[in-house]
Amino acid sequence: MSGIDTEKFVDKKSFVIEIFGLGYVGFPLAVRLASAGFQIIGIDVNQERIKRLENNKLMDSEIHLEKEYIQCREENNIKLKTSPLDSDVPKIGIICVPTPIPTKNSSSDIFVKLAVESFLDCSKSGDVIILESSIEVGTTENIMKIIEDKGLEVGKNFGLCFCPERIDPSNKEWGIENIPRVIYCSDDSSFKIAKEIYLHVNGGNLLKVNSPKIAEIVKSFENAFRLVNITLVNELAILCDKLDVNVKEIIDAASTKPFGFLPHYPGAGAGGHCIPKDPRFLLESAKKQGIKFDTIEHALKINEQMPKYIANAIENQLQTKRLRKNVLVCGLSYKANVEDMRDSPSFKIITELKNKGIEVFGYDPFFNPNLIEKYLTENHISELNFTKLDDLDHETIKEISCMCIVQHHDESESRIKQIYEKSLIPFIYDCQSKLLKNAQSNSHLEFLGN
Repeated sequence: MSGIDTEKFVDKKSFVIEIFGLGYVGFPLAVRLASAGFQIIGIDVNQERIKRLENNKLMDSEIHLEKEYIQCREENNIKLKTSPLDSDVPKIGIICVPTPIPTKNSSSDIFVKLAVESFLDCSKSGDVIILESSIEVGTTENIMKIIEDKGLEVGKNFGLCFCPERIDPSNKEWGIENIPRVIYCSDDSSFKIAKEIYLHVNGGNLLKVNSPKIAEIVKSFENAFRLVNITLVNELAILCDKLDVNVKEIIDAASTKPFGFLPHYPGAGAGGHCIPKDPRFLLESAKKQGIKFDTIEHALKINEQMPKYIANAIENQLQTKRLRKNVLVCGLSYKANVEDMRDSPSFKIITELKNKGIEVFGYDPFFNPNLIEKYLTENHISELNFTKLDDLDHETIKEISCMCIVQHHDESESRIKQIYEKSLIPFIYDCQSKLLKNAQSNSHLEFLGN
């Protein structure tokens, strides 16, 4: 095949889609495309994940796809592998692997490059790669060089696209099926092929941009926007603490303005895979150009300080009220109603409290004891430095002085409300200001931002 034959990619049964990375981006993408009749090979180097999926065991965040996934497996539309296979039919490789924060010893694109090289080892002229992983500016052009070092010509006999993922776990309004996407394509044929694929993902709602750098910057800027606004409202919350006014009342009042304002609410700091990381890509790009990106640098600094600020506030109240120095940190994941613990502010708060000599307990309905090593790695700690609680029953919490609520999961909402209303814990610190004040409660309720 001398060129990219678009016609070969029209019949769903005439080509294969290999999806690299079966995490929170790749897995739902694989199920959605397989449900549409495409032949999907899900590839993940994590053998435990492959084994779990082979046994049809889904995580909490995946369980809503269980019926579709099992049906796709029964119809043989999804095959699971730890590496790609040689194939005579045309192939599309969709890269959905993690991109870690770059360090002195490793680059952010390390897993992207490995996935691309793995695909190329079993690839041929006429195939297409679509990158979905969040990447630093210039990475797509570096991938072009890797492809062309294999003797292939990007845009002529090999397609390359960058369509950065947009996904918001647990968002009930915006999901993979209705979120518009931005895409760069090396050539018109690759764009037509991508449109055919994403027609079954988000209705083909793709905005084509003219260069890979534009698409890369768009992705990083989206999350930089969120980081900066989260930081802004957290700094406002700190000021409101000093002024003894309620930050949520201020934000709700400002939200009545029908233009020029987008509400963000305070919390223990931005965590997860994207917001603490993607803005750094812009920061690194600025440094390479010999300039500063002070807004992002300041936002990252403030974001990192929030757990310390919260720990200090809790310590002061424990001393003032002469309470026993122990704290239950409730909601360990980085976001409500998800099991993802990556770079969670909860773990940072725990570390700060432990450094103050405070005994710490932790509770999260999504906490999986089998994934402790994963949690340690993702939060850059060497050991689980708190006592894990399996539930919030009366006997378990009766000696606890303070409950610090970092995430309000729906699953534990009613019990937390009951603990407050029945005054079962003397001091409650709500990082998200979601509990409603109740004059009948003897528990002291304090919010971040008064």
